[in-house]
Amino acid sequence: MTTVIDRAHFTDPTPRAIAAELARLITAGDLAAGERLPTVREVAGRLGVSPATVSAAWKALSQAGLIVSRGRAGSFVREERQEWMSPRVQGLAQHPGSPRLDLSGGTPDADLLPDLARAFSRVSPRAHTGRYHESPVLPELETLLRRVWPSDAEAITVVDGALDGVGRALEQVVRFGDRVVVENPGFPYFFDLIEHLGAQPIPVELDAEGIAPSSFARALATRPTAVLLQPRAHNPTGVSTSPERAAELARLVRASRNGARVVIIEDDHSGLVAAAPEVTLARWLPEQVVHVRSFSKSHGPDLRIAALGGPSRIVDRVVARRLLGPGWTSRTIQAVLFDLLSDPVSIEAVVRARESYRTRQRELAGALRRQGVSAVAGDGLNVSWDVSDERAALLHLAAAGIGVAAGSPFFLSDRTARPLIRVTVGLVSGDVDAVAASLARAVRVTG
Repeated sequence: MTTVIDRAHFTDPTPRAIAAELARLITAGDLAAGERLPTVREVAGRLGVSPATVSAAWKALSQAGLIVSRGRAGSFVREERQEWMSPRVQGLAQHPGSPRLDLSGGTPDADLLPDLARAFSRVSPRAHTGRYHESPVLPELETLLRRVWPSDAEAITVVDGALDGVGRALEQVVRFGDRVVVENPGFPYFFDLIEHLGAQPIPVELDAEGIAPSSFARALATRPTAVLLQPRAHNPTGVSTSPERAAELARLVRASRNGARVVIIEDDHSGLVAAAPEVTLARWLPEQVVHVRSFSKSHGPDLRIAALGGPSRIVDRVVARRLLGPGWTSRTIQAVLFDLLSDPVSIEAVVRARESYRTRQRELAGALRRQGVSAVAGDGLNVSWDVSDERAALLHLAAAGIGVAAGSPFFLSDRTARPLIRVTVGLVSGDVDAVAASLARAVRVTG
């Protein structure tokens, strides 16, 4: 029987405080994954509160994904995620069980994606067996990509999504023990990729225009092999790098002791739905920049397609390595993407999506400011806010039926973390003021 649930730990008798304290016990491991909890009536007796109070706390914990009810068998601490998910990704994947409004996933609004059925119906007659050693990129798609690429890339190929491109590029330039500069907060998968390669992540801070120059200069002094950054719609903050800041970062790379050997890998994951102008350090460092552009947010996550461009010495190695694995990205899917990027109806759908996301960012930021929260509209789908207490904020929003992502997985380590929540603002299309009111309360709430 669980003995840590007693009055010594639970001094505040409110449902929110009980839920917050139990969440801390679960996080600390005092309540193990899979452990059966005492009954509501038993807990009420231990704490000297009503069963209704404990039931309300249990409901908030269930909505936050920390406990699960198994009917007559009782309530249990939720089991750990599958072994194939790293701890950071497990933390990113955790979200409230069944929120009425799930803003935790970072996914695009399905209603704003172009119609794939039209594209598939047009390209299906062109699907053919082909040859294993044909060019991995459809010639017409490569021509189109070169026309819209933000720099004059020496080589361009197609990969299976942005993360595939980033990972492939990292594998070609990073060796065990190398240092890789990465944004902090940043994308949890990046931290895991760097550590998987046996490299050392070097965190850099951000401000309203991108990576902070002073922090970047300190990181470059460690003589890194690579820099991994998100030039637009940074996840989780929603910040986009200004052209002036990009020029300053390029200048710092050139001036650094190891600057000529540093490879910059840019993940433009939001691509055509980012509102900020295209930006790439390849404008100043063309021989050192690999730029990855995803079409998941703009055209559909399940297409799993992105383009990668940069110097041939890196791109050609990526192509060669893929030939020893998947070989190439499905040419049928490439034909679908070419159709989507060429069709006026699909192009207009993406333009509408970009404007809708920008409007939603601005409307929610404005509503939060009316609630007394200092908020700036982000770019793309996501934005993050500092909160007084991360766990309490998640529980408060879960009780209100809103799911958001915990900020902890977006930090390289507990030492560098601060209380944060990430919100997929791109999915807020309903009562903006009501959502803002709940978010404002969550920002301020404490455990």
